[in-house]
Amino acid sequence: MDILIVIEENNGKVHRMGLESITAAQTMAKGRGFSIAALVMGSNADELATQVSNYDIGEVLKLQHDLLSSYSSDGYAEAVKQVVEKESPKYVFFGHTYQVRDYVPKISAKLMKPFLVDNVLMNSDGEETVFTKQMFNAKLYSDMIAMDEGPLLISFQSAAYSSDNAEEGSASVRDVNINLDSSMIKTQSEDPFQEESGGVDLTSAEIIVSVGRGIGKEENVPMAKDLAKAIGGELASSRPVVDAGWLSSTHQIGSSGQSVSPKMYLALGISGAIQHVVGMKGSKNIVAINKDPEAPIFEIADYGVVGDILEIVPKLSEALE
Repeated sequence: MDILIVIEENNGKVHRMGLESITAAQTMAKGRGFSIAALVMGSNADELATQVSNYDIGEVLKLQHDLLSSYSSDGYAEAVKQVVEKESPKYVFFGHTYQVRDYVPKISAKLMKPFLVDNVLMNSDGEETVFTKQMFNAKLYSDMIAMDEGPLLISFQSAAYSSDNAEEGSASVRDVNINLDSSMIKTQSEDPFQEESGGVDLTSAEIIVSVGRGIGKEENVPMAKDLAKAIGGELASSRPVVDAGWLSSTHQIGSSGQSVSPKMYLALGISGAIQHVVGMKGSKNIVAINKDPEAPIFEIADYGVVGDILEIVPKLSEALE
């Protein structure tokens, strides 16, 4: 195979960023004539394999092992490392999730191969593939070419590719085995990141209600939280709200926070500074409410309302009850 996609699970389903990685792999495969396989592992590997096999890739590798029933950085790193050594892909694709940030650097060290992280673009038209990432709060873009024969470990920023563009098809499923024992696992992982933000990874949320400094004061934040609850979404914020101490940093969207691509992003009192926009520009539908008609957020919004969020939000929540 040429490209191996490592799939992550989220609440019993393929993580959205795994689907985005499938789109990225299919894009590269078309340009270079490459073959694709995906790796699923863990206690839910059977169900994940069924889901992934419905996409246009060559095959799904299914890895099941008692020591992979729950996540550990040592276990996952050793497992993927052994699969990569056996299958010899040129590229290994990941979504740039918190879990990937935790264990993939270990794979890089074990294999002595580069890990090109958080890419937003890939150009594989020529003989060499160029990967692009953002720098300095997305003010600059850096092109990278790995001077190595591979395998190259590549992660993609959330929304770099659209999960909706992953092409469906039919893939075979093949069991793979590794040699893993408890002596290889020297660390124990805590519960997944997200305790403070209600137990949900914002990168997986389909609806996000995000508040900016236009919310006025801390006492008004629960108003936005009520709206998020009413529409089945998650609460997020821009950096000024976090800096003011009104919400924890786990809610922050932007260049110094999380990058998201929900089906709907409702921006309340957010001006639209570039540092925030880079973290949510991949949203399928952006709805902005701001009393400033010249706010930059309206330039990228699909729907905009010029008005006072302190008047509009309570009425929205009331209408949805």
